[in-house]
Amino acid sequence: MTMVATGRKLLSFTSTPFLNLNPLPHFSLFSTSYSSFSDFSDKFKKWENGGGTFHESACIDSTAFLDVGAIVHSESVVASNVRIASGTVVGPSVSIAHSTKIGYNVSLNNCSIGDSCVIHSGVCIGQDGFGFYVDGDGNMIKKPQKLNVIIGNNVEIGANTCIDRGSWRDTVIGDNSKIDNLVQIGHNVVIGKNCMLCGQVGIAGSATIGDYVTMGGRVAVRDHVSITSKVRLAALSCVTKNITEPGDYGGFPAVSIYKWRRQVASSFVVR
Repeated sequence: MTMVATGRKLLSFTSTPFLNLNPLPHFSLFSTSYSSFSDFSDKFKKWENGGGTFHESACIDSTAFLDVGAIVHSESVVASNVRIASGTVVGPSVSIAHSTKIGYNVSLNNCSIGDSCVIHSGVCIGQDGFGFYVDGDGNMIKKPQKLNVIIGNNVEIGANTCIDRGSWRDTVIGDNSKIDNLVQIGHNVVIGKNCMLCGQVGIAGSATIGDYVTMGGRVAVRDHVSITSKVRLAALSCVTKNITEPGDYGGFPAVSIYKWRRQVASSFVVR
């Protein structure tokens, strides 16, 4: 019998414990990649103004603030007076113009951001768009998503909004446009200047939006449609075809606001 001391009492075993076990084969998960990992990590440095991390090939202005826990990857450009909060990841070859403020836990890839923008926490910009086709065997095949997102100057993007990179043209957000929280903008979408998109708006891929367009909460825009400048869309509207005339629209499908109001009123007529 074997006795094992545990600090307060002795435990007894009827057979010798932990002996005669078949030893596991010796291997190392990092035996072949440790040196390359070390070389990679050695290229990241601490940024003195804030304590964040940056790749040695990134170009960062001395006045930029990079908070602890933020990281700037290779060949990215960060201009003067930019502020990047903790948890944000600036992917390779991203450019951020001067005086832009980026919140917590933002993900930036395949994009350029203009000056004096505000990017709120949780925003994701530049990830692949939702593009697939069905092959001859009925399998879903991913379409290449190789292009970028271009954000203009003085743009504000609300928390947890997602903007996908382009596949056949860049996704573009025009100057001075304001985007609320939880908005989805698909790949290849082009939005003009001075637009306002309220919460939970969804714009499907390859839509084209003119200047001075306002969309109320939860407006949906179908893929490949075009909306001319100076259009206002009531909340919960759905744009299923091109809008070629400026004005106010509402309903599903979206029609002129006057027609939509008559439709709503007629549905409440007492019979």
